[in-house]
Amino acid sequence: MIKFEQVKYDCRHLRADVPCKPSKLHGVDCSECSYYEKFNKKILIIKLGAAGDVIRTTPLLYPLRSEYHYAKIYWLTDFPELLPVNTEINVDVPLKFNLASVLYLQETKFDVVINLDKDKEAIALASKINSYKKFGYTLINGSCYPVNKDAEHKLLTGMFDDYSKKNIKSYPEEIFEICGYSFKKEKYLLDVDKNSDRNWDLCNSNKIVGLNTGCGSRWTSRLWKNEYWIETINKLKEKKFEVVLLGGEQEHENNTYLAEQTECRYFGHFDLKTFVNLVNKCDVVVTQVTMGLHIAIALGKKVVLLNNIFNPNEFELYGSGVIVGPAKECKCYFSPKCTNKEYKCMDYLNPQDVVDSVNKLAG
Repeated sequence: MIKFEQVKYDCRHLRADVPCKPSKLHGVDCSECSYYEKFNKKILIIKLGAAGDVIRTTPLLYPLRSEYHYAKIYWLTDFPELLPVNTEINVDVPLKFNLASVLYLQETKFDVVINLDKDKEAIALASKINSYKKFGYTLINGSCYPVNKDAEHKLLTGMFDDYSKKNIKSYPEEIFEICGYSFKKEKYLLDVDKNSDRNWDLCNSNKIVGLNTGCGSRWTSRLWKNEYWIETINKLKEKKFEVVLLGGEQEHENNTYLAEQTECRYFGHFDLKTFVNLVNKCDVVVTQVTMGLHIAIALGKKVVLLNNIFNPNEFELYGSGVIVGPAKECKCYFSPKCTNKEYKCMDYLNPQDVVDSVNKLAG
């Protein structure tokens, strides 16, 4: 029987409130355990949202694990279910952003705090947490302020459109720079929970193309009209691709309509883990700048990115994707709603260009 003084409070796996994973899986305790991993640093990452941004921040775990090999890494987010916990490079303590987590973090001393969000709640919390070293953004005089000089560039891209348009760095390059690292094409990290998979009714002899049709209710300036989706679906089917519609609850009604008009596959909307498994069945994913884009990249899928309002340099596609934009200039840079009264630039994004890009990537 284990004695309390034998409990190893310096082990990465220790939970204290519940059994740790090695104890639960292998029936061991601290008195005699081959899974004991002593940690010597505590690191906190604050990246609350959006979901896609959380996924594309995961490459930062590679240099952190390399520099702080024996660290215990905490991550506060709105989407803890998207964090890698079962991979070799992982997060030890995923935390849901809520009052309980905030109270817990405020009473924990960290060696490093990295806050990559500029929202009020994130910078306020980053300013309150005790840490020997901080990177990213904090709260000063009621406003977001860079903790370190390397965080100035990304702050300026969010403050001034002219500065943002001239940016030549990808998002991973920017966040690596903030933390004092050099980006070396480290990949996204994402767990695939096979227990959330389904027996999808798909023709596996054909290449499968997933069409992620939505872009959220806020960013309507990025919407592509249904007649273009229908034309794209029909042209892809002519080329013998299996077409699957992807989306969440907000896209359900529209995806149902597209499926009825084209007889392509639509299985409905699902929880995140099931959605990841469905995207994983695709060979190519056509998507706008959404969570679906970053899930596809994390899964190593070929990607056709439809982009009109964002700086294309922002996106790291790892050599496995192409960006297709409108033939006519978009005048709504980083604008949630179209502000151009003369025309909508997305009306000038040609379905044939999308089909040709899919065909090239799938070949």
